Amino acid sequence: MQARERELFGHPIGLTILFLTEMWERFCFYGMRALLALYVAHRLSRPDVSGGVPGFFAVRHAIEAVFGHLDDEQFADQIYGLYTAFVYLTPVFGGILADRLIGQRKSVIIGGVIMAIGEFMMMKEALFFPAMLTLIIGNGFFKSNISTQVGNLYGKGDARRDRAFNVFYVGINIGGLLSPLICGTLGQTKDAAGNEHWAWGFGSAGVGMIIGLCLYLWGQRYLAADLVMQKSANASAAAASAPATKEKKPFTKGELARIVALVVLCALNISFWGVYEQQGNSLQFWADGKADLHVLAFLGSSWEMPSTWFQSINGIFIFLLTFLVNPFWAWLQKKGKDPSSVAKMAIGCFLLGFSFLVMIGGGHVVDSGQKASFGWLVGCSFLLTLGEIYLSPVGLSLVTKIAPPRILSMMMGMWFLSSFFGNYASGYLATWSNRMSNSSFFLLLATISLVTGALMIVLYIPLKRAIGDENAREDDNPPIEPPHERELTADRA
Repeated sequence: MQARERELFGHPIGLTILFLTEMWERFCFYGMRALLALYVAHRLSRPDVSGGVPGFFAVRHAIEAVFGHLDDEQFADQIYGLYTAFVYLTPVFGGILADRLIGQRKSVIIGGVIMAIGEFMMMKEALFFPAMLTLIIGNGFFKSNISTQVGNLYGKGDARRDRAFNVFYVGINIGGLLSPLICGTLGQTKDAAGNEHWAWGFGSAGVGMIIGLCLYLWGQRYLAADLVMQKSANASAAAASAPATKEKKPFTKGELARIVALVVLCALNISFWGVYEQQGNSLQFWADGKADLHVLAFLGSSWEMPSTWFQSINGIFIFLLTFLVNPFWAWLQKKGKDPSSVAKMAIGCFLLGFSFLVMIGGGHVVDSGQKASFGWLVGCSFLLTLGEIYLSPVGLSLVTKIAPPRILSMMMGMWFLSSFFGNYASGYLATWSNRMSNSSFFLLLATISLVTGALMIVLYIPLKRAIGDENAREDDNPPIEPPHERELTADRA
């Protein structure tokens, strides 16, 4: 007997499978992110260690040939920016492969295996650069192809889609919450000689990826058919009925307009991600050396919090705020006042800018020669996270709603391409934190975000005209319904 599609909390159970898979994959990614900049600056840059890392001096000399002399933290910022940038470049190619050859499901499995191998390679200092390359390749197979499967669970015009991506985003950020607490703590744990156990942190990230992969394999029966599966079934049906050759149709004017709109939004997102990703480099170093981490001092405790725990704050707020924002959006929708995706994304940019205006106060404290309260980082993270909720999951949902189905994974990869440029920009921007006063640096970040939000408002009308009705996409390749999903609508987006 075929398994019947079930719902959980008002959504297809497949959302829960994808939620948990992405949660553990993000545990893997954010575990790496929590440790990377500190690892490069405090471990690999040591003279007694760097000589044992093949390619270390060549890479450093190449970067300094472009940007001039860099101290260890600035070099770590550049490595962080390059790594996180390329992690978001390879999904473009992974999306193309998935759309045309192997399908989204096989792509996710291949990517998960490769990423787990990369994390275990990170446990060996001599394999640092090959390990990063392995992780970048694995993420290319995984990232865009897990996100598009969320959209496949919902029919055209299903109002639950935006909220589903917010729920999915909670999974991303639960992984982001747990990984600094586990991977970061293990990596920063010191032995009797005062050396950190970095390998423990990277190894635990690899274990997380394996857990996510096992959950994904177990839950296959609850997922929607991907594009390659649909094409295969459609071809079989056509062959059984009558021999026919299906012509490849060109994109319609409406599809081309929506593709252009997505490209424009991706370009605007570059500056958002360049500022947002300061959490992993300049703000992480700020937490490590400029913030007072004796967070229980009011209780008389002398305990000092590991600095990597700072990166869990974003995940905590994602978890809390999503359960407030989702009902708020549902309420606005019932009132007919729910903002469009472009409007939400502009709001997200403004909130990100406000978060760094808050940090100017903490910057003045540090500029005066004192350590700043950890509360400044908490306040910044609150607004930054709210801005993220308004932009990132909304953007993911928009891609699945308006991209032509035949290039859906490729367009999702294009969305992540904006993160490629943004993450590299984050590394470059972070190097200025050691060249400017703290307050001036935070003012720079705030200005970039606020200007981006203003540009989205300026372009709002032409973008809205190009996108049209977000929930009424021209479907040039309507998917067929897998037998085990017969209770879902057959017309999947």
